[in-house]
Amino acid sequence: MHVSRHIDLKSLLKEKSYFLLGPRQTGKSALIREELRPSRVYDLLESETYLVLSREPARLRQELQPSDQLIAIDEIQRLPDLLNEVHSIIETSKIHFLLTGSSARKLRRGGVNLLGGRARTIHLHPLIRAELGAQFDLLKALNYGTLPSIYFSKNPAADLQAYCGNYLQQEIAAEGLARNLPAFSRFLTTAAASSGQLIRYAAVASDAQVARSTVIEYFEILRDTMIGFDVPAFGKTTKRKAIQTAKFYFFDVGVQRALLDAGKIKERSPDFGQALEAYIAHELRSFVDYTGKGSLEYWRSASGFEVDFVLNRKLAIEVKSSAVVAERDLKGLRALREEGLLDRYVCMCREGRRRESDGIEIVPWDLFLTELWQTHFHE
Repeated sequence: MHVSRHIDLKSLLKEKSYFLLGPRQTGKSALIREELRPSRVYDLLESETYLVLSREPARLRQELQPSDQLIAIDEIQRLPDLLNEVHSIIETSKIHFLLTGSSARKLRRGGVNLLGGRARTIHLHPLIRAELGAQFDLLKALNYGTLPSIYFSKNPAADLQAYCGNYLQQEIAAEGLARNLPAFSRFLTTAAASSGQLIRYAAVASDAQVARSTVIEYFEILRDTMIGFDVPAFGKTTKRKAIQTAKFYFFDVGVQRALLDAGKIKERSPDFGQALEAYIAHELRSFVDYTGKGSLEYWRSASGFEVDFVLNRKLAIEVKSSAVVAERDLKGLRALREEGLLDRYVCMCREGRRRESDGIEIVPWDLFLTELWQTHFHE
């Protein structure tokens, strides 16, 4: 099913070439096929295309036509050397390129310089609520995530298991990113269990039964393949000393839960609250990337006060799955507000109506997400 994406690549590509990076099945190929309609598409997952261009990269230039304005190369990390030819064409013509990939690591290891600034980079994420519109179902998103092929699948649970088995483990190992598949598989499960928590390399190493240095390398693999991302600490507070350790989240809550072989989430369960926070992390990270501005952080004091997210150093966000927000739910926001550093303090929850409690905004989750994308909190 086609879903229009929030990212306006068509306009961006009129100005410059772009790398479009994102994990497998986030919709990069569909975006090329259904919205951009470039002059030519080279899919490096196709064996024949890959073999021809790997043997003779100059074929890219030889096949140019006077009418060409935009050329797409899908999964460019499979053939990093082809970027030398792309670089030359950009320098000598007005043609723009869209270069998609699912591993920034392989591009860097290929010895390329990402075209020396001649192409910008943007990331594509799983679907957000604003893209799904009336088709968005919160419980479905929390259980299965929002990868397009899985969200619209007739059997999302089975497809998630296939994704985790075929891609996260076998393909990452096959590409030489992790040589010890059993150790990497144990790490994936342990990392999924600690998603949304402070990164503790030693603890993960102990649970996964691998060396701490190996765990550090494995986390880098997840970052470079965009399977996970860090939320750094907001450390500007002075009245209360802030913890500096980053948090780590998986890019999709469905993938994270499939790695844990977790059952279906029920409302009012602890799993519901944890999954809701992970999903909001995905929405906020997508917002920062797609708007091209700002930052996403969290805050925790050494004494234990915490706020889930700090957006663009202006907006503090606490995520609660409660249908009724109690005073104890606002302690972290009130502690951070005492610093006087931010503009707004919001508790996002499942209450039915918006209200305010002594300067703290209490906002229903769906209203919060609507306002996030429609009014652009970054402005």
